[in-house]
Amino acid sequence: METIKIKYFTDKIEKLTYIDGKSDWIDLRAAESVDLKKGEFKLIPLGVAMELPKGYEAHIVPRSSTFKNFGIIQTNHQGVIDSSYCGDNDEWKMPVYAMRDTHIEVNDRICQFRIMENQPKIQFEEVKALTGVDRGGFGTTGKQ
Repeated sequence: METIKIKYFTDKIEKLTYIDGKSDWIDLRAAESVDLKKGEFKLIPLGVAMELPKGYEAHIVPRSSTFKNFGIIQTNHQGVIDSSYCGDNDEWKMPVYAMRDTHIEVNDRICQFRIMENQPKIQFEEVKALTGVDRGGFGTTGKQ
């Protein structure tokens, strides 16, 4: 089991918990109240910074209910925090774009993260043709 050092920037959000066997994703919460008008962009502070173990990174994505509840989308669709983003002031944030006027309260669960191993070292070998089964190209699966 890995141990991750975590710093909280506020005592207004619930502490992070990992529930073994329930989900591989851990909820993150808004660390401040935010009012957004339709079309506005904001980096929403998540109230935490972490020292991830070497060789690991965190992937941040919206919760499945985030758009329904708040009308926001994450502008980069997935945030990647590598282990070098570990300083005392490196607070995690979620970049969002408001699709409608909305209010987010402190402690609202707006996104989630999981820890992943870094990409293994690879090399590319250029070839003239691939030998796998041709599935019809990007976007064609599921069409009858």
